[in-house]
Amino acid sequence: MKEVIKKILTRLHIYHPLQSFYRRQIFERKKKKLQKQFAAYQGPGFTCNVCQAQYIKMAPDWPGPENRHALEKNKVIAGYGENILCPHCLSTARERLVLLMLQQHIPFVGKKILLLSPEKTIYSYLKEKASVITADISPGFYKSIDPHIQKEDARAFQFTDQSFDIIIANHVLEHIPQDEIAMKEMYRVLKSGGKAILQVPYSMDIPGTLETPGIQDAALQSALYGQRDHVRIYQLQDYIHRLQGAGFQVEEWDYEKLKPYYKNAIQKGESFLMILKN
Repeated sequence: MKEVIKKILTRLHIYHPLQSFYRRQIFERKKKKLQKQFAAYQGPGFTCNVCQAQYIKMAPDWPGPENRHALEKNKVIAGYGENILCPHCLSTARERLVLLMLQQHIPFVGKKILLLSPEKTIYSYLKEKASVITADISPGFYKSIDPHIQKEDARAFQFTDQSFDIIIANHVLEHIPQDEIAMKEMYRVLKSGGKAILQVPYSMDIPGTLETPGIQDAALQSALYGQRDHVRIYQLQDYIHRLQGAGFQVEEWDYEKLKPYYKNAIQKGESFLMILKN
């Protein structure tokens, strides 16, 4: 029944606007709730590098029961845990990490940036400082973030070679079948000397990447990969190997190297991959 209703609403061109409205309402209600709940924890401890709010502790975020087993069993670093959400602006640990790298290590002002599946926090920060093109295979979901978002399949971009100085696809590749084709396309449209931010959920406790080619079963995907629209769980070194196979140079900054940013409540245990096209 849900799929039938979805198809009808999509034909009427109102499914995505309704979804966006619904998500905004949930976001705003959650933000108000956390601001009230964590008011007593305001003060030195963690500093959000998005809104500059300070909290002794930030809000946790945990996976739903349908996703928890796969994530816990495979010890996936996937953006969940303690101190994930800023109670003031609701930025996430994964967004804060991306912005820290841009603020401290990847010059981006005035650059041409491709932002895939744009997160509002990241897009809002970049849009006044750089030339940002947003894109997704289902752009309707992101119209409320950027009305000008383009429809693009990451496995077959319409962009010409060497179009962008920076590509950001934060927690995107785990959604894409034939991810290695998408990696090669990202390499193709990135300028020589350009950098890519391609963070994904990953595990260091599995022998290899877990995936089932062609899988299209939301319940099974949650059970196997920890989210209804994920098609794999990457093993970190295999993920790096795939990126290198597409032509990228990859330097892993492990969690210890990111110690200066613990104060910004980044994801515990997460490495950052500095990805370069020569």
